[in-house]
Amino acid sequence: MMAKVKNRFVCQSCGSVHPRWVGHCDECDAWNSIVEEILPESAPVGGKSRSQSFSGTGNPIKVVNLLGNSKGAPRRKTGIEEFDRVIGNGLVDGSALLIGGDPGIGKSTLLLQVTAALAQKTRCIYISGEEAVDQIRLRAARLDVAAEPVELATATNVANILATLDIDDRPDVVVIDSIQTMYTASLGSAPGTVAQIRASAQELIRLAKRRGFALLLVGHVTKEGAIAGPRVLEHMVDTVLYFEGERGHQFRLLRSVKNRFGATDEIGVFEMTDRGLSEVSNPSALFLADRQGEVSGASVFAGIEGSRPMLVEIQALVAPSPLATPRRAVVGWDSARLSMILAVLEARCGLLFGGNDVYLNVVGGLRISEPAADLAVAAALISSLIGEPMPENMIVFGEIGLSGEVRPVNQAEARIREATKLGFTAALTPAFSELGKKNKTDQRLKVTEIRHLSGLIHEFGDDAVKNKSLGKQHG
Repeated sequence: MMAKVKNRFVCQSCGSVHPRWVGHCDECDAWNSIVEEILPESAPVGGKSRSQSFSGTGNPIKVVNLLGNSKGAPRRKTGIEEFDRVIGNGLVDGSALLIGGDPGIGKSTLLLQVTAALAQKTRCIYISGEEAVDQIRLRAARLDVAAEPVELATATNVANILATLDIDDRPDVVVIDSIQTMYTASLGSAPGTVAQIRASAQELIRLAKRRGFALLLVGHVTKEGAIAGPRVLEHMVDTVLYFEGERGHQFRLLRSVKNRFGATDEIGVFEMTDRGLSEVSNPSALFLADRQGEVSGASVFAGIEGSRPMLVEIQALVAPSPLATPRRAVVGWDSARLSMILAVLEARCGLLFGGNDVYLNVVGGLRISEPAADLAVAAALISSLIGEPMPENMIVFGEIGLSGEVRPVNQAEARIREATKLGFTAALTPAFSELGKKNKTDQRLKVTEIRHLSGLIHEFGDDAVKNKSLGKQHG
């Protein structure tokens, strides 16, 4: 008896299933993302339902007590310090790691360098579904790693890959570049669809767990910035990394958003060169390298990325707008957060931004998400509005509330130590907590504490700020 063929319609953005084709997905609000998939379904056995026919056929599982000795997860260090920092000080055997990023950002370059470094001590296989072996060899020669004993293969059929890896002499590290090119013959849908991505990843991860090798999957990123395919793919793996960067900048950021074996929100900084990716041991100095002295509309923010303090320049431009609705453009920060800061400055401090275009940029292609950048953004906005520069040797950090109060942030001492190391002599900060006051006097830079945005305006001069802002608004 032939198996029934069942059609279903699956959203390629979120993986939700629909009974028929529609142009709009109600789950994720995506348009034109629903694709028909054909899945063979086995006929019921003996007239029983599938759940009834499977009852009593499984094998009992092994149950153990929570208390007991368990060996810790061993780590395989790559020797690339920035990569090891992000993944939690090395790869764990039997783990699955997913790395996503825009096309051409350097995902394949990074993983080829990682496998080349690991191949000196362990057996590594690099399987590509997008490039031929000769193409990978050319890239390895450009990266000066062609002499490393990395095993190469090109394949897209998951069954063939499983047959190659499911052996006693299994490899220690396997790279799949990319998961969107893989397919299983049991599904009728095309490679890259939700069903194929989910099924292919599931089979590869199951084998990695059983055989105990580290699996690294490359995932493409959609125009919205999410890894192409269902979000369930991110739940299936142990670690999710995003490789970020602007095409116009040589900096690349490797960011951890999920890690079962280490800290999340950790970042590694790389610089793209003609010989591949090189590590950046002091990213603060690199992000501030092209800073142009005392310029109005610029401030230095002392932030925390993961466990690492990092200084970055924030630039703002406030200019009279010829439009009825002024522009608000943001690069590297939350646009809703900018609107909130502008509203607080107008309502609590009397500054007028309503008739001006406002542009905000985080220099270097870094994206900041922590609210500790509020005070630095406010300082850059006021500086651009009145045309007065911030002191060149001053850092700024602090969170702003809706009433205009400046709230404390975590790891203030680490931020100040990083600024001191780079030669800064002044800091504009929220009031320290009682715990942090004991270390404040040991710092080698002058710390100015403010509790309200009025204190920030006082640093520029109260009368000068109000006169210049009003004059610029009406002029």
